[in-house]
Amino acid sequence: MEKITQLCADIVKLWSKYGGSYLTGMRNTLVLALIATAIGCVIGFICGILNTIPCTDRDPLPKRVLLRLIRIIVRVYVEVFRGTPMVLQAVFVYYGLPYFTDNAVKFTNIWVAAILVVSINTGAYMAESVRGGIISIDPGQTEGAKAIGMTHVQTMLHVILPQALRNIMPQIGNNFIINVKDTSVMFIIGFPDFFAAHRAAVGASYLYFPSATVEMAGYLCMTLIASFLLRWVEKKMDGSSNYELVQEDQLTMTAGTYNHPDKGTPFDEHSKEFRNRTEQELKFGRTRGDR
Repeated sequence: MEKITQLCADIVKLWSKYGGSYLTGMRNTLVLALIATAIGCVIGFICGILNTIPCTDRDPLPKRVLLRLIRIIVRVYVEVFRGTPMVLQAVFVYYGLPYFTDNAVKFTNIWVAAILVVSINTGAYMAESVRGGIISIDPGQTEGAKAIGMTHVQTMLHVILPQALRNIMPQIGNNFIINVKDTSVMFIIGFPDFFAAHRAAVGASYLYFPSATVEMAGYLCMTLIASFLLRWVEKKMDGSSNYELVQEDQLTMTAGTYNHPDKGTPFDEHSKEFRNRTEQELKFGRTRGDR
């Protein structure tokens, strides 16, 4: 109990001196993770779409060669950035480019370097997620779109991608949460994130464990809030379960071809519609059109 009391006192001491630095670091972490995830999603969608362009032996030779080359480039990009740690990617981008170009290419803005590294890393993971989301859509929908004269681009934009986006939405949220935590490695290039604030506070106060406790609580709060918001977005994307408009179509009502997730079909004996219709028939009798 004495140690817990001491820990709380040290945390209060740290927060009173470095609370502003912690909050600034949290803000920078969230902004970096949000921007990098958005850019990474765009990269992933581009790579995923390029990977799924149909190619057959009947296509012209230049098209087959070009698509083959694009897929090789995308595969190399995905394997390299998925197979190496982000901290080393940051070192190679921030310090490697000036080294190989004799300082002709270097970053004067630390934000640009951090966003570039995290975005490219996220894009490598999202490329495979998007490819899987596109493949998960029933091929019959692509064939149906082609049957009515839609091009590949139109099919992707209006038929496949809207459904694939919903399928990969959990993975997008997962990548955002991972980026919130993994941006802590950006301290290697001097980015002022939440973990950098922890290192600065520890260097000045030598209270390593209390500061690490503040860090753990801060990262946990950010990820929990992000998880809650992402689940809310997924629920909104699912739409409402209200199918009242379909009841205005008498043909649909007569055929009983719809199934309300909460009410069942209009011919289900447990549904409110069936009971109301039965009561009306018992009270007034069946109409001539229903006989």
